Amino acid sequence: MANSSMEIRALLVGATGLVGGHCLGELLYDNDFSAVTVLTRRPLDWVPPKLTVHVVDFDHLRDHAEAFNVDVVLCCLGTTHRAAGSPEAFAKVDHVYVAELARLAAARGVPRFLLVSAVGADPSSPVFYNRIKGRAEAAVSELPFKAVHILRPSLLLGQRWEPRPAEDWGKQFAPLWSWFLWGPLGRYRPVSAETVAACMVELAKSDQEGVHIHYFNT
Repeated sequence: MANSSMEIRALLVGATGLVGGHCLGELLYDNDFSAVTVLTRRPLDWVPPKLTVHVVDFDHLRDHAEAFNVDVVLCCLGTTHRAAGSPEAFAKVDHVYVAELARLAAARGVPRFLLVSAVGADPSSPVFYNRIKGRAEAAVSELPFKAVHILRPSLLLGQRWEPRPAEDWGKQFAPLWSWFLWGPLGRYRPVSAETVAACMVELAKSDQEGVHIHYFNT
């Protein structure tokens, strides 16, 4: 059941990314959200009255604890090995920062936390990327939120600002190999970032409790 009669205060992290950018647009134009706060490493070009922007150093998130006075956190934070520069730096963004965001939200009594993860996420996976994503999911899920929604998309389709050669290669062949991904394998089919963002914003309005994992194209 949706919280359609409520004015929801949302905190979005990762608004300059592919999914986060679509989430920001959805939140700003959705009248169910009365206020939107963004934590970002750099200023945004457009700040309408409904939006509050905190330019932060993610190593010092506790300096912005007041930003967590919200009803729901939408976390789209993430990077790549290439952008991060090392496995340790990648893990810091995709696991350590996510876990700290969740701890701060739980400490402030935020009832709902939503996280964009990845298909294949598993804290015990032999694949480093999947293992880090799985650890982030575990860190969020073990906290006392009323509801946790974890979204596990496969390859994200959409226009990114920064080049990602491996993703670009995958997108070129996506129409071909998607034909072979049906049934339980359907979750591995590419999905548009806009679709993931729209799902995330709808879940942010949900009254459903508990920990839930969401796949796409299944």
